[in-house]
Amino acid sequence: MTRNLRVYEDTFPIAGSFTISRGSRTEVQVMVAEISDSSYPDLRGRGECVPYPRYGESMASVRQQIEAMAGLIADGASHAALDQALAAGAARNALDCALFDLEAKMAGQRVWQLLDLAPPPDLITAYTLSLGSPEDMGKAAQGAKDRALLKLKLGGAGDVERVRAVRQGAPKARLIVDANEAWEPDMFLPLSQGLAELGVELIEQPLPSGQDHILADLPHPVPICADESCHISTDLPGLVGLYDLVNVKLDKCGGLSEGLTLMAAAKEQGFGIMVGCMLGTSLAMAPATLLASMADYVDLDGPLLLAKDRDAPLVYRDSYVSAPTANLWG
Repeated sequence: MTRNLRVYEDTFPIAGSFTISRGSRTEVQVMVAEISDSSYPDLRGRGECVPYPRYGESMASVRQQIEAMAGLIADGASHAALDQALAAGAARNALDCALFDLEAKMAGQRVWQLLDLAPPPDLITAYTLSLGSPEDMGKAAQGAKDRALLKLKLGGAGDVERVRAVRQGAPKARLIVDANEAWEPDMFLPLSQGLAELGVELIEQPLPSGQDHILADLPHPVPICADESCHISTDLPGLVGLYDLVNVKLDKCGGLSEGLTLMAAAKEQGFGIMVGCMLGTSLAMAPATLLASMADYVDLDGPLLLAKDRDAPLVYRDSYVSAPTANLWG
């Protein structure tokens, strides 16, 4: 048995633009790892990742990390071997998910069968509204008023006004928000109290990672979810008493293998769970659907924000996302 590794880049246009507190963009660049096996020449396992500059990643650096694993892959590396050879991050995610995809195809089973998990059910996913003025976000909310769960990108000053405008535009929708580390410590209590009055259910990463300790001495009018502050399971002990939930993203934790470990450890330590994503295609979301049924919140709307998706994409119906077909992944 010999396995071959192919790495390639894709670019997908965003429908309009996507804005968070760190900036705006109109397209998403993704990296795909593809693994084949000489014993099954017609089969290919794929995994997609999204390099994230916030974590020191670039397209070039992630490609280099993946390509450096070609020898290990050729020798039939296991998921555990990849975990030991690569740090958590986008490169390991692409390889881990590609390996799962190949293993499922070789076995003639779905990945959840290999892992002894229940088939992923249809689940409500959040739909994200980009950061903008209250007026712009209110208009965007009107266009998404029939969505069951909206996730609002926030930026600090003016956030209560933004959420109020969204609440007026989509009065029946449940609301969660993501500040992407944009709040100053003195903003936390007044903003979170204001958002509680507007019915916001969850605030994601309000303060910069590294200032988490401040949360220990502040009341949480709205539950707080760690994103940038939580990557892998060994991060969890330092977050106890600071956060109420953690956001599990495969590009952060380094793949489905660590994602399952992180979720189990988080539940054991009393954290709620969000399963989230970077802005990517259905190929990137597909492995995360296996985790979603075990989460309190699901945020796998990446493809809904794109102008173009992959072939055999995930099916999004109303506010629900369905499990991937075998033609897509797993």
